[in-house]
Amino acid sequence: MIKKILAVSISLALSATVSIVHAKDDVNAGKQQAAACAGCHGADGNSAVSTFPKLAGQHASYLVKELQALKAGIRDAPMMAPLAMGLSDDAMSDLAAFYASQTISKNPMPKLPIDDDDDDDEDEDEAAVAAKEKAQQEKLENLLAKGSDLYRNGDLEDEVSACIACHGPVGEGNQPAAYPILKGQHADYLIKTLTDFKNGNRIKNTEDMMNMIAKKMSADEIQAVSYYLSVMDKQTKSTEK
Repeated sequence: MIKKILAVSISLALSATVSIVHAKDDVNAGKQQAAACAGCHGADGNSAVSTFPKLAGQHASYLVKELQALKAGIRDAPMMAPLAMGLSDDAMSDLAAFYASQTISKNPMPKLPIDDDDDDDEDEDEAAVAAKEKAQQEKLENLLAKGSDLYRNGDLEDEVSACIACHGPVGEGNQPAAYPILKGQHADYLIKTLTDFKNGNRIKNTEDMMNMIAKKMSADEIQAVSYYLSVMDKQTKSTEK
């Protein structure tokens, strides 16, 4: 009996060792797989194009879930679906392990689009230009404050749920539930994603939680929470001072 227990213990120890080694191999294999993704998502998962998502630092569970959804045709993404279809389960895990091991880059403070009526006029004096810049800055600060409030408290009047419930106090997501990290993501990508959810163009399940939440969000609310999340770390530090 003792020999059997020892044999099982040794077997489990060896299995654990193999798992640890394999985990390291997953990241290395994922790095090789990711070379084909670098054109859109960057060599380390930090995309240079703001409409392509940053994958660096993202939960591996979420990345695998999304790749599986793309492969199964559940998620509507004509550009990504054919690529996902060629990935095995192991390849998906390798890719997810690699991107999860990377560090997401910081975003600069967003700039609001300038209205046609606000185009710089060569005849304007310095005071007028300064006044416009101040107005734009105040508008941005109000938008970020609105995004923070929406993220933390939701909108009771329009029945928009607070994002914090699933994505955490600081946008860290939820690894076991495969809810994504949102802080530090490109604002343009977040706007596109929420708009796709709102219009039913992201996922084919109309009863999906994000579809139902985004449908109730206005374009201003989508922009506000997206801008806020893109610089969430900066906003948090600013509040703490």
